[in-house]
Amino acid sequence: MISVNVLSHSEYRFYSGPDHLIKQYLIFREQWYTILTWSINGEPTIMKFLYDYFPIICFFVGYKIWGIYTATAITMVASILQVGVFWFKHHRFEKLHLITLGFVILLGGSTLLFHKAIYIKWKPSIIYWVFAIVLLGSQFIGSKTVLHRILGDKINVPIKIWTRLNIAWGIFFALLGCLNLYVVYNYSTNAWVNFKLFGTLGLLLVFAIGQAFYMARYMKDDKKLSAKK
Repeated sequence: MISVNVLSHSEYRFYSGPDHLIKQYLIFREQWYTILTWSINGEPTIMKFLYDYFPIICFFVGYKIWGIYTATAITMVASILQVGVFWFKHHRFEKLHLITLGFVILLGGSTLLFHKAIYIKWKPSIIYWVFAIVLLGSQFIGSKTVLHRILGDKINVPIKIWTRLNIAWGIFFALLGCLNLYVVYNYSTNAWVNFKLFGTLGLLLVFAIGQAFYMARYMKDDKKLSAKK
């Protein structure tokens, strides 16, 4: 558990004096430390992010060595392994892993059965669109959005900020799915494989960092809020 004293956006905005920039830097550094050390289900978000990308990394390596069909088979095995290891460690299943596994088996199996790579190429777009539907759908279903439910107990920002972030991520995944298909139909398979790993990973990281910058402006200090109550 990490404990830091973080001033709210309205508090640190009105600092004055010669040490203004130093104070701003220290506050912002504390906020970023909190963001980077978040944990989801007991695991640091950075490690979880890399773990979720395990099948994609296996696909990339498999393609570069043996080609797309062997890479597809490797990805199917990697996804099954991912779900199995997670269950062995936590004695439960991760919904994201199950969704990914389902589409990997369905579209990967179709790729191998019909010997057409287009099926596995559509997989990222379908998964991204599922994410977008879930995120945007949570705006109208339930009392909290998906992001608020996942990260609400880790960081304190106003509800309207959770709503904006949730909508932003939903739109981002919808556009990312479209971008994947653009690459599929306009570039070579090799270019698509490179984009699948480095392109999507780079876009996700840049977008996540941008969201973290935005969120850091509104982070509240839990201790001060409880003291006011």
